[in-house]
Amino acid sequence: MSSEKRFNNLKKLNPDLSLMTINDSEFSKYGRVLKNDKFKEISEYLKEKTEIPEAGNVYQADLEYFAGTELKKDIEKDYYGEMPVEIGYCNGNNSSLNGLEYHNGAEINIAVTDLILLLGEKKDIREDGYDSKKVEAFYLEQGSVIELYGTSLHFAPCKVEKKGFKCAVILPDKTNLDLETSGHDDSYLFARNKWLLVHPEKEDLIKKGAKAAIKGENLKVKI
Repeated sequence: MSSEKRFNNLKKLNPDLSLMTINDSEFSKYGRVLKNDKFKEISEYLKEKTEIPEAGNVYQADLEYFAGTELKKDIEKDYYGEMPVEIGYCNGNNSSLNGLEYHNGAEINIAVTDLILLLGEKKDIREDGYDSKKVEAFYLEQGSVIELYGTSLHFAPCKVEKKGFKCAVILPDKTNLDLETSGHDDSYLFARNKWLLVHPEKEDLIKKGAKAAIKGENLKVKI
């Protein structure tokens, strides 16, 4: 199925979901589309060398394969002001919102397969949490590369076909590692450089210390 046909089919299946593409003007408040052939090397590696789990998602923060490469150095120089980065991935079967996170620093995503991202804005977090009605959905075709701003709320992609999704994730180095200290003022701080709000249905993360702060429906992408 072509990406265009799949997108139109998804819109029909999800009439209550605000589904757009990353080429729509609405995406500009969340990030920007990157046009650079160098990202193809990462996409090809993940396509050939990584698997989609039978259930759930798998996240790998940093791949040893890219350590010390000119590609990694170029990404650090061109997109992160010479700050160190980690090149990893998230593959899986997710279909629901479940949570929203943000980082201090941009995140680059490469759609190794077609997928959907559910996005919000940090400025809309209120004292009592975040309303899922404010979330917008964006379709990424295979090969698309985006930079999400540090003010953008996001979480694991949603699959658009039964086999699941593959997505490269580039972040400031050591993001998502376990915290080394406790007693932080911000109750949303969940891991290193990772602030997380979850839906009350996401009990596994709540048990690990995540704050149930997403109000409203736990949005789901139907395929």
